[in-house]
Amino acid sequence: MNRLILRLAINAVALYLAVGTGWIQGIQAQPQTWWAYLVMALIFTVVNALVKPLLKLLTCPLILLTLGLFTLIINAALFWLTGLVGTWIGSGYGYRIESFWAGLLGALLVSIVNGALTLVFREELKPRRKS
Repeated sequence: MNRLILRLAINAVALYLAVGTGWIQGIQAQPQTWWAYLVMALIFTVVNALVKPLLKLLTCPLILLTLGLFTLIINAALFWLTGLVGTWIGSGYGYRIESFWAGLLGALLVSIVNGALTLVFREELKPRRKS
């Protein structure tokens, strides 16, 4: 349970840096509250857990053909889908991506921040063995 909470916090920080800081032009966030970023992180986690494996399976030939670079397109699509689902849920939980490049940069930033924070908290995120 603690790993899930830590994973949600990492995703919330990554989404805040990509969406809330305004570093990437072309991504417009709904009202920005800490609660909204936690809900977006929950949506992002669920979308990544359910949709990403299916997309990777369906696009496996493209991933192999591009030597893995097509996963950036998959990440951008999931980043866009997270914002879309957030706006469907209600006001204040989503963001709008105005261009493909903004979505790609946002997804890249989320991936980099997520990877860096996962390295920082790798011990806490390791599954514990029952003895």
